[in-house]
Amino acid sequence: MSDWRLGIDIGGTFTDVIAVSPDGTNRRSAKVPSKPAEPVQAIVEAIAAVDLAWDEVSEIVHGTTLVTNDIVEHNFRPCALIATTGFSDSIEIGRTSRRALYRLDLPPKVTPLVPADLRFEVEERLLADGTVLTELADSEIDRVIAAIRQSGVDTVAVCLLHAFQNPAHEIKLGERLAQHFPNVSLSHDISPEIREFERMSTTVLNAMMMGKIRAHLQRIEETKAPNSRVHLMHSASGMATPELIAERPLMLAMSGPAAGALATTEMARALGIGNALTFDMGGTTTDVCLIVDGRAEVAANRELGGQRIRLPMVAVDSIGAGGGSIARLVSGALEVGPRSAGATPGPACYGKGGSLPTVSDADMVLGYLNPARTLGGSVPLQPQLAEEVIGALGAEMGFDVREAAVGITRVVHATMARALRKATVERGLDIRSFDLVAFGGAGPMHAVEVARICGIRRIVVPMFSSGFSALGCVDAAMSYSRQFTVNMKSRDWDQTRLDALLKEEIDTLSKALIEAGHDWDSLRISHTAGIRYSGQSYETPIHGPAFTDPEQLGAQFDAAHRAVYGYATGETWELMTVRTEVTGPARGGDAAKIAGGLATPAPVGWREVTFETGESARTPVYARDALVVDAVMPGPLIVEDDWSTVVIPPRDSLRRDATGNLHIEVELPQ
Repeated sequence: MSDWRLGIDIGGTFTDVIAVSPDGTNRRSAKVPSKPAEPVQAIVEAIAAVDLAWDEVSEIVHGTTLVTNDIVEHNFRPCALIATTGFSDSIEIGRTSRRALYRLDLPPKVTPLVPADLRFEVEERLLADGTVLTELADSEIDRVIAAIRQSGVDTVAVCLLHAFQNPAHEIKLGERLAQHFPNVSLSHDISPEIREFERMSTTVLNAMMMGKIRAHLQRIEETKAPNSRVHLMHSASGMATPELIAERPLMLAMSGPAAGALATTEMARALGIGNALTFDMGGTTTDVCLIVDGRAEVAANRELGGQRIRLPMVAVDSIGAGGGSIARLVSGALEVGPRSAGATPGPACYGKGGSLPTVSDADMVLGYLNPARTLGGSVPLQPQLAEEVIGALGAEMGFDVREAAVGITRVVHATMARALRKATVERGLDIRSFDLVAFGGAGPMHAVEVARICGIRRIVVPMFSSGFSALGCVDAAMSYSRQFTVNMKSRDWDQTRLDALLKEEIDTLSKALIEAGHDWDSLRISHTAGIRYSGQSYETPIHGPAFTDPEQLGAQFDAAHRAVYGYATGETWELMTVRTEVTGPARGGDAAKIAGGLATPAPVGWREVTFETGESARTPVYARDALVVDAVMPGPLIVEDDWSTVVIPPRDSLRRDATGNLHIEVELPQ
């Protein structure tokens, strides 16, 4: 068959792929090693891994870590910054807070994105309401273009004062810059909001990513089949066209985690789960995201690699704790992560030259991983190498090899539990009211003990758990969102102005969807208001705001403020921002039922497994597709499929549902 749809998630260690047949009845999954230097080659190999040729594929939606990795690793393309006279140093001044209040050994702020010699200023000025005070002269544009050309850079970010209120000067400057430089980013296009430093930082980062992402898109265009379309997963859990991503590459900053959050949202809806926590443990990091009342939390003011980004992004907390996280002694204490063995050389048990002990090596020693399996179809495991590196670390600590492996898992579980608590408790939410959704290559192996630490009783390991983010990609709808500043006080309400702003934003965001062939009537439009009391620094998000009724909108805000902070004053409030999202028709239908075994399955093998308590047991291993639907199986046991391993310790239990998801009941300490 032709016209297959593929979701491809390129992670730090492996690239996951899910293929869906034209009629939706056939789904294939595979995993291949990532190729950081040749990401397009990973796409080619992923297509082949599901027994398809590119000309059989009508559409690919892929998530990528290209932008994420460059920001985290501070791999920035030199960029010139143009600002209003007197304001170019805002990129260095930033905010007055220190990165770490009590760590005087650390620099108080990150190194500015743009050095002083690449900051340029133009004589122009807008008032706070957008009124022009000083016109931008053509001679000023000529002068600054000549200065930037002399610097030798080919990338320019423009952030003029109050341009979000009136972009006329940025538009004029941008038109001239485009004639001389290939990569130009304008702040009113990228982040049309108040808060000068965040808008400037976001615009600069977007400009810095343009060259690499455009080259990546060009390589895809040169490699793909003529009849095949390629879209990319953006940070707010939707897919975008290459043309839009070429102009706004920073939309990819949380591409992969956003796909996992989307897949979790769809699964939670199908299972009737209101509140869920994603637990996406891969080879390099573990990503955690909140799903509250069936909606993934989206924030527009995030930090990544120490850099401030003001764009709508799924609120994912990432920690350096994955299968490749390196264990070592630091001042006599065991530390796991954030350093990672990555894909090359990888953990020692991969047999690719890794010589440092990792979480995956501990999993091998404890019996979680099948020593006879080949990861990703190309990485045969080497248990003897895991024994050697964990044994060497254990000797330093005075432990035997299994005690050292247990210690590694305890440390990494405590680290991941802190991330889960940060995502919930610090937001005033009871973590015990959430279900944990475990996926990624390593998530199902470690989810139970992390849930036990947090007091979570229920875990879901979804079908295609190892490639769950790829499933989110393949089912993603086309969607665009942006946040803009309104700055309207409740006592000075202007309904006409607000209606005009909303219409303009909807028209702007829906244009790309209509050009892609979607009918206007098929589009779904939603708003989130950012409201604060006069004098507050930050806004409280209001979903489904009553824009046509200020009194009801104020009541919505009071209720939301009370839920987050425990009180509401009823005083004058301000509508500061509106985040608008325009989404095309949903594409991820209900999951098909998957046949299971008809009788209690026989184990496909047995392994000696050591659990976190230190107790060891001869543990049965079951094939996932042989489990009987709705049959409850007590631990200890291990469940395996082609790509993932699920570990159920003693006293916990497992049940498989009709669509292939695994439900784990965790026994909590009394």
